[in-house]
Amino acid sequence: MSWVFMAGERVYKLKKPVRFAYLDFSTLDRRAAACRAEYLLNRRLAPDVYLDVVPLTISTSGLAISGDGLVVDWLVVMRRLEENETLEAALRGGWLKPLQVNRLAATLGAFYAHAPRVQLEPEHYLVTWQKALTDNCHVLFNARFGLPQGCVERIAKVQRRFSTRRSALLLERIHTRRFVDAHGDLRPEHIWLREPVTIIDCLEFDPKLRALDPLDEIAFLHLECERLGGLWAAKRIRRHLARALDDDPCNGLFLFYRSHRAMLRARLSIAHLFDANPRTPERWPRLARLYLNLAAADAARLERILGSRRKARQSR
Repeated sequence: MSWVFMAGERVYKLKKPVRFAYLDFSTLDRRAAACRAEYLLNRRLAPDVYLDVVPLTISTSGLAISGDGLVVDWLVVMRRLEENETLEAALRGGWLKPLQVNRLAATLGAFYAHAPRVQLEPEHYLVTWQKALTDNCHVLFNARFGLPQGCVERIAKVQRRFSTRRSALLLERIHTRRFVDAHGDLRPEHIWLREPVTIIDCLEFDPKLRALDPLDEIAFLHLECERLGGLWAAKRIRRHLARALDDDPCNGLFLFYRSHRAMLRARLSIAHLFDANPRTPERWPRLARLYLNLAAADAARLERILGSRRKARQSR
């Protein structure tokens, strides 16, 4: 979606003139609007990183940043950060400290407490869950990828059961105004453990993708931390935010969100092979299988919760 240019202490981000099903950067005006949205939304969690939106101009002397010539495009100007200070780098390097995790959890807690509430249409929300499950399965069942079909089907079956039997729980999150304009892509590679904690690259191009239950977003971060070998950190973040996010481990919602995120990441990983010339093609099946293994473990735990609740009702 973008080209990123590193230049000393600055980073310049230029939107590509592309159109996909989920975004449209095909005109100059659309790219300008996207740059302004990226600047404003990301300043919520990275105010000293997103510095400006400036024109790229052209004249007889060539291209210039903020020049006097014709505006041919727009740039987001960012402060350059140290790549080895991310949460991902800390997890991979084994140097993450509990105090850093606490600071991150506190930052996220404050963000969700002050983020604008989003009102969703309840019935449409349930339909979107079913569609998301169908979309995931459509890609993951593709025989050319050689993924374990039985595993995918078992995960999908549990997710369908939960979204049907526990639809009232999902709808309750809407009625109690849990949903906020969140980050949308809360991965360890987007989190800098500097002071203050800095989180970049929110999904600025589609507000629907940011309209989330914060518990869902934390479940995604929890998943990614475990994938990188930091389950202890994931559990610490979840514990820190449990009360604020009304996280009841007995109702299975966190596991449902997490297993869905794992399925989605498996789908997005393997979908790289739809490209005519995918980069590192050997990586994507391996990563998809890893996500499916995590989703399967979550689905098994979720199935036990569903089974125990059913037995409890039958015994009354």
